[in-house]
Amino acid sequence: MGHRNHHQDQNHHQAADNLVNLFTKAKHDLLVVQYRLEKEFQQIYPDNANPMKLVSRIKKIQEELSSLTEQCRELLSAKQDLIDKARTTLVGNRNLLQRMQASMGIPLNRDEKESESEDINKLLFSAIVQGN
Repeated sequence: MGHRNHHQDQNHHQAADNLVNLFTKAKHDLLVVQYRLEKEFQQIYPDNANPMKLVSRIKKIQEELSSLTEQCRELLSAKQDLIDKARTTLVGNRNLLQRMQASMGIPLNRDEKESESEDINKLLFSAIVQGN
């Protein structure tokens, strides 16, 4: 029984070794093909039009594009948070000023109140437009 397991282990090792050798040869063959293509493309194409270099650059750009897209999303979210906080602060300050004016007996007419709201919205819109 022990002899039979030893024989099976040898077959498994030999099969694994054969597979490793096959992959090693395939890797070598692919490197040779790559080298030949690079040489051929260098002879045929100018440096800036070499298809292999172009494909490599495209892959790099695709990777960077994904990262840039995520960064843009984060920036837009942070920008919106900042705008929301600015609006809250401006409205709070306006309300505080109005309460102070009322406590001092300074009348505030409805047109001024609406004008201030429009001014706040214009100010925030201006900040948004300039940021883009």
